[in-house]
Amino acid sequence: MNKQARIFVAGHRGMVGSALVRRLAAEGYSNVVTRTRAELDLTDQAAVNRFFEVEQIDVVLLAAARVGGIFANASQPGQFIYENLVIETNVIHAAYRARVERLVFFGSSCIYPKLCPQPIREEYLLGSALEPTNDAYAIAKIAGLKLCEAYNREYNTQYVSLMPTNLYGPNDNYDLNSSHVLPALLRKAHEARLDGFPSLMVWGSGTPRREFLHVDDLAAATLFVLENDITDGLFNVGVGEDLAIRELAECICKVVGFEGELVFDASKPDGTPRKLLDVSRLAQMGWRASIGLEEGIAATYRDFVETYASTGAAALQA
Repeated sequence: MNKQARIFVAGHRGMVGSALVRRLAAEGYSNVVTRTRAELDLTDQAAVNRFFEVEQIDVVLLAAARVGGIFANASQPGQFIYENLVIETNVIHAAYRARVERLVFFGSSCIYPKLCPQPIREEYLLGSALEPTNDAYAIAKIAGLKLCEAYNREYNTQYVSLMPTNLYGPNDNYDLNSSHVLPALLRKAHEARLDGFPSLMVWGSGTPRREFLHVDDLAAATLFVLENDITDGLFNVGVGEDLAIRELAECICKVVGFEGELVFDASKPDGTPRKLLDVSRLAQMGWRASIGLEEGIAATYRDFVETYASTGAAALQA
């Protein structure tokens, strides 16, 4: 990919988008285009069309989305399906109209069936029922990747879909009402240590198994796809290893320095029993994740502490 290509990172202030911007800068891509929501509302079709008509974009990295954990997904399904459908259809269609040949669409491992075989291969998509606590978000993301596939077939575009496993890293969401499990536990452990609490409450039974990928590894995978001219298809992005939520909580407490007891609230939903991605498709092409979980959590915690110290707890609410 040409280092002078005009690359639009949609959602550059989010965790994924900011990681993409950092990676592009580190690799010498100097023509990165970004817009805040105030500057460009991606749910406004006319505004998105005007943006692409004017900006002469070569590559789109579509990281903009409404995201959240189990509570947010279960309590706001209408917002999740509507906003994600509108954002992806506006951007993908406007990119096609402006003759943007290359686009990377980012989804999530929650697109796969709740009870599909493990590890999860790309071909298991739509094989059976989704996890009901986040099916609205999953359906929107499935629609986005199918839109990319359809445009490739009909219009000869080069739109690729990357499905990362559970992500974490700098610029994550630490609002306890809408965050995912790892940042929520990181914040809870930090505050429990500061307040001298004897125990830490964890949602669910602690038995579900999850896989976690540092967002900088996702950014590296994205550049790998672009620079190796991978122009079509759906690719899982993960580390190929998982652990129980209990083990994750123990690792986070170790990094944070919280020595109290872990208490599991089994009355809260566990979600899917296990989600481990088969990452062999990208591995066979030459890409693997490089950031270990404890190493990644430690780096993320340092970023969290800096944010927490400079802004205070209230500012961490989304």
